[in-house]
Amino acid sequence: MVFLALTPAGLADVLRKRGEMADAVWCGADAISEADYVALGSMNVSRFNYSLQGQTDDVLAGAIDTIEEHHPGEVVWVERCM
Repeated sequence: MVFLALTPAGLADVLRKRGEMADAVWCGADAISEADYVALGSMNVSRFNYSLQGQTDDVLAGAIDTIEEHHPGEVVWVERCM
């Protein structure tokens, strides 16, 4: 299972709740700073170099397509922002 976090809170939540599972996590540039991303080390987190929060459906669909290219056949869970 792959998670796409859109907000800093969503990213923190998924990192906390997944525990030691090997699931991949992806996020936008607005969910974590470059410095904090680098500090994560080998936690299997990938960061897009553009923001995702508040973007159009087309931008999010493109991000999901990219994730599916890297994780074919995996379920992708996307954070819902209200």
